[in-house]
Amino acid sequence: MCTGGSPHQLVVRTLSAQATQGVLEFGPLRMRCALGRAGRRMRKREGDGASPSGAWRLRQLYYRADRLARPLCGLPSQTIGPRDGWCDDAQDRNYNRAVRHPYLARAEHLWREDGLYDLIVVLGYNDGPRLKDRGSAIFLHCARDGYLPTEGCIAVCRRDLMRLIPYLARHMQLRIP
Repeated sequence: MCTGGSPHQLVVRTLSAQATQGVLEFGPLRMRCALGRAGRRMRKREGDGASPSGAWRLRQLYYRADRLARPLCGLPSQTIGPRDGWCDDAQDRNYNRAVRHPYLARAEHLWREDGLYDLIVVLGYNDGPRLKDRGSAIFLHCARDGYLPTEGCIAVCRRDLMRLIPYLARHMQLRIP
């Protein structure tokens, strides 16, 4: 039985008891996921810890080539290197864009030792046009042990993300109702 709706859409449903825990559905696949520490919100702001409600296009896959082989995927793929980052400084001209470290403005490091960003699917949130302070870098990435909340991203266990990636393509969306 297909519970996730359209074959072009991944759907994240929160669990009623915990706004930071949910289930990601894609066709017959159902997998546990973590959401932002503030649950989900319609009007996201930079640094609020919320996962934005809405439907977001899948843009690109980043992966750590030193930890895994290039995944088969219908999204454009790029390796993550030690200098890769993502600007989350709303005052910077590269806000919500990939950057290279060292970077003068505030920017998250994509090369992490904890494995959370070994696989990253970039979601098309606040990227066309980019609006200051509306939030940046909403990713689908690997979850922490225990599915601890994220800073606003969606996180699933690495094994589930590896199962999902071969089905992903640019025409698809991730929806957070």
